[in-house]
Amino acid sequence: MIIKMLIGAVIGGLSGYIYYKKVGCPSGSCPITSNPYSSTIYGALMGLMISNSFQQCIITICL
Repeated sequence: MIIKMLIGAVIGGLSGYIYYKKVGCPSGSCPITSNPYSSTIYGALMGLMISNSFQQCIITICL
């Protein structure tokens, strides 16, 4: 269970960083995507929440 959550956080963090590199915010006015650290942390948190929601969905049979 913990490993799946960590994998989700790592995948989310990598996705956030890739989003920063590919899309980003050239003007610097975007609070999340203008900084690689914030986009990586945001992506990791999103990945953690998504992996946790799948975990809960499997346990409760997604009703």
